[in-house]
Amino acid sequence: MLTAIGKKAKETEPKLRILPTAKKNEVLLQAAQALEAHKEEILRANEADIRRARSNGMPEGMVDRLLLNDARIGAMAQGLRQIAGLDDPIGEVTEMKKRPNGLMIGKKRVPLGVVGIIYESRPNVTADAFALCFKTGNAVILKGGSDAIHSNTAIVKILRNALCEADVPADALQLIQVTDREATAQFMRLKPYVDVLIPRGGAGLIRTVVENSTIPVIETGTGNCHIYVDESADIAMAVEIIHNAKTQRIGVCNACESLVVHEAIERELLGALEKRLKEHQVELRCDDQALSCIEGGVRAKEEDWGREYLDYILSVRTVASLDEAIAHINQYNTGHSEAIITSDYNHAMRFLDEVDAAAVYVNASTRFTDGFEFGFGAEIGISTQKLHARGPMGLLALTTTKYIIFGNGQIRP
Repeated sequence: MLTAIGKKAKETEPKLRILPTAKKNEVLLQAAQALEAHKEEILRANEADIRRARSNGMPEGMVDRLLLNDARIGAMAQGLRQIAGLDDPIGEVTEMKKRPNGLMIGKKRVPLGVVGIIYESRPNVTADAFALCFKTGNAVILKGGSDAIHSNTAIVKILRNALCEADVPADALQLIQVTDREATAQFMRLKPYVDVLIPRGGAGLIRTVVENSTIPVIETGTGNCHIYVDESADIAMAVEIIHNAKTQRIGVCNACESLVVHEAIERELLGALEKRLKEHQVELRCDDQALSCIEGGVRAKEEDWGREYLDYILSVRTVASLDEAIAHINQYNTGHSEAIITSDYNHAMRFLDEVDAAAVYVNASTRFTDGFEFGFGAEIGISTQKLHARGPMGLLALTTTKYIIFGNGQIRP
């Protein structure tokens, strides 16, 4: 079955590669309208997934990742419309140079080909992945988790119908509906048909794909995201940023999981922060010094410094200097998103230069590391590796280049 899916994608991709931009945009707008028109169908399917998730004891942070509602379906549709409004990178010619022998050599941006995506929960990824891949002329094969199978199936059905109505091959988008691990293992071996594989989910899933895939992998990462509050920080600003980054959505990879605090302002900050976080009953796991500054903290263990909790838990580490803060963050972070709250320009610049992560912030919440917030319309994932793509992956990350050469009879002597 998977081989048949791979063959269909490979046969469809050349047709997508040459679709005019106007046609691609037309299809995306029609697909957005279709999602909204069939909202009740999607919500009914999602309700079935939510019921099963809760009956299986899924943590509420993970249930939140799975949940769809009117606003989230509206955001999915808006993401498709925003992608339709973005410049099409396919066909862009760059770096055209004339060689001494008269050859004109340049680069042209082209699709990757067939993109495979393995992901957990987050049914909005289904629509985002389709839109980004379609706009860049890629066929896409999706393998979602069993927890979102009803939601994903409903969304894919609606999007494939929109493709058919626009007279575009429906196999531009395919969903592997078998949800067992063997199907995932087979998918990772479809190298003759799939050009790149992108895992999006927890650390276990990503590690499994990276270690076992025969297809080239773009690694997206988990998010042990830190906020460092410098000694010159505005305390009120810091409290609001931390509160947003920790509690606005707990089940996402750009939520703050670790707080690093300069000892000079720690007592004042933690006193104010503890009161603010009580609204959500956030547990603070603290080192000994931080524990002495608050009443309701819990002593942290070594493994807390590297944890992605996806829960109402925040680790708190005390430091005596910016150097110590940077060293701690670089030791325990996952290369995702890191922030400093400071009024010191030089400290801000050092933090930007020396912290090794895909996104580094000054005086802002880590929750902005997102394709939609960055103006990409949506994202295919947030890459924490350093080759090909890094950070939120929009349209450009789903393209590659080829050299194009113009001559007038040149031969090599």
